[in-house]
Amino acid sequence: MAKKRSVPPKQSRQRPQAGTSTRRTTTSSRAKSPAAARPRRGNGPRYEAADITVLEGLEAVRRRPSMYIGSTGSRGLHHLVYEVVDNAIDEALAGACSRILVRLRADGGVTVADDGRGIPVKPIPRSKDRRPAVEVVLTTLHAGGKFDGKSYVVSGGLHGVGVSVVNALSERLDVQVARDGAVWTQSYSRGQRLEKLKKGQATRKTGTIVTFWPDREVFEETEFKRDILAERLRELSFLAGGVEIALVDERGGREWREVYKAKGGLADFVPFLNQGKDTISRVVHFGGKKEDAEVEVALQWNTSFAESLHSFANTINTHEGGTHEEGLRKALTNVINRYARSRNLLKEKDPNLEGDDVREGLTAIVSVKLKEPQFEGQTKTKLGNTDMRSFVETTVNRHLMTWLEEHGGDGKRIIQKGSDAAKARLAARQARDLARRKGILDSTLPGKLADCQLAEPERTELFIVEGDSAAGPAIQARDPAYQAVLPIRGKILNVEKARLHKTLENKEIQALITAVGTGIGEEFDLSKARYGKIVALTDADVDGAHIRTLLLTFFFRHMYELIDAGHVYIAQPPLYRVNLDGKPQYLFSDKELDRLRTSNGKKRSNLNVLRFKGLGEMNAEQLWETAMDPDQRTLLQVTLEDAATADRTFSVLMGEDVEERRRFIQENARDVRLIDV
Repeated sequence: MAKKRSVPPKQSRQRPQAGTSTRRTTTSSRAKSPAAARPRRGNGPRYEAADITVLEGLEAVRRRPSMYIGSTGSRGLHHLVYEVVDNAIDEALAGACSRILVRLRADGGVTVADDGRGIPVKPIPRSKDRRPAVEVVLTTLHAGGKFDGKSYVVSGGLHGVGVSVVNALSERLDVQVARDGAVWTQSYSRGQRLEKLKKGQATRKTGTIVTFWPDREVFEETEFKRDILAERLRELSFLAGGVEIALVDERGGREWREVYKAKGGLADFVPFLNQGKDTISRVVHFGGKKEDAEVEVALQWNTSFAESLHSFANTINTHEGGTHEEGLRKALTNVINRYARSRNLLKEKDPNLEGDDVREGLTAIVSVKLKEPQFEGQTKTKLGNTDMRSFVETTVNRHLMTWLEEHGGDGKRIIQKGSDAAKARLAARQARDLARRKGILDSTLPGKLADCQLAEPERTELFIVEGDSAAGPAIQARDPAYQAVLPIRGKILNVEKARLHKTLENKEIQALITAVGTGIGEEFDLSKARYGKIVALTDADVDGAHIRTLLLTFFFRHMYELIDAGHVYIAQPPLYRVNLDGKPQYLFSDKELDRLRTSNGKKRSNLNVLRFKGLGEMNAEQLWETAMDPDQRTLLQVTLEDAATADRTFSVLMGEDVEERRRFIQENARDVRLIDV
């Protein structure tokens, strides 16, 4: 997961007077319909042929960058690196590349180097302008060697827009190609070439080196996060087994280097994701091929109650799933039930295990490589090729049944795990029905919720705070027109260690589910969300961080779509208040306080420092100024850069393995984020 600043809503800039009604209304304070402001038909501005704009070259990318890279925030910035790296991975999938280097330069740029075949430098046959192929690739959308299926049998960048988009959105881009017995170089600025392709020294090597500096006119921030890139590169090393990928960081005055290489491919990926969990089976690893596609699957069951299924198509993370996931799910349920019946592990009177039962505690990776994948848009989040459903299903049916027959002990434990899950599912259904009869999960809002007045979810915010002591100043500080407050008592249940029926019995979680309004699990409906922002507002200390992590674990395991849609945020209340030259200043960490004490080359020893032990010690005005006022606060939006890595992080931090948790914290002690939020 990654963090980014939220954009403050266009709300009232001043907090209303205390005592304003906190009851939400459905008829007042509504915005006027956009249609009401439109001019009547026939009275609009003239629309003629001369008004048509044709964007030449890469100008369309610069005008609408989010269409090509998703956003101009942190996610889009790192997507630039992924586009260049994916080209190198495509070379590896073609059997032409064994090493890839990503270097974070001290001057803010990034270099991606590979030992592949090198981008062609000769003019494209039949082209009119006779430009070198490398220049065409870097300056023309939908230009590349991945359309005819000859140079690349499979690849991730099939749309041919990747590296040209990187070029368009970079202040400067330098390319160096080793090919045809020489080193060739060329430079660009914002998609425009600065010079003709130059032929340099002779060489027998081949490969491509791309160095670029993201455009500060386009991106909200241009500082690359090493840990975000490391997660993706590590993942790619598993998906392209045997390829060596190095990440080097030259920033900070001292070089940092890490190398990723997984000879076993997905067979190494699953144990990596299962760190911190007690497993009940060995790794199941198999694959299948046909003329124009191949599939690789790795499975392992553990004692946890969460399903962790991750899918990829041509190394692209299809986090919204697709036909390959559907084939795997169907085959898993079918094979496990057939095996259980054949071994009399399910009696004749027993109902079949359902898909959720079979997949409880399962960590699974399915990776397909195919010639012509059909993705939803350039960001490639869902695979649509219908033939992959039956291909994956047939492959899993054949290989998994054979594996179970050869590993009877593992098979028996898997069936027992599924049977226990089925009993828990029935108990959860009963708990849900009971909760509904008591009005816990229906439209009756929790009594301790201080709701807001507006009914439009996109304009409202829900602050989750610790107990009544924090609720008092938060309720007084908020703007009741659009800000609601829900206090929770102490630390909520750790859902990583609890099945659904136990989760639903927890009163604090019941209040959360009802207040958010979406339901959970198979009943989750994002359209029913009652608030546009769900904000965790906890104390700026260790206990507050623990409660925040428990909340994030609950949202990740039971309301995943809420995070994926960008509705979950973390507030940043201050840790200190300092009177500096008669003016109050808020500090959010010990590092900020140390920096202030030693500012301007001299040590300040007479600072008047107030440490907030919790939100309950802040008055309403202080809390409004620092954590709730859209014009002054900082909110961190919780996003999923890599679902597989986030899954592993929650398992390690909230699971049973104390030693693995200690090792994780020691390794990440210098990273203030710990969990990337």
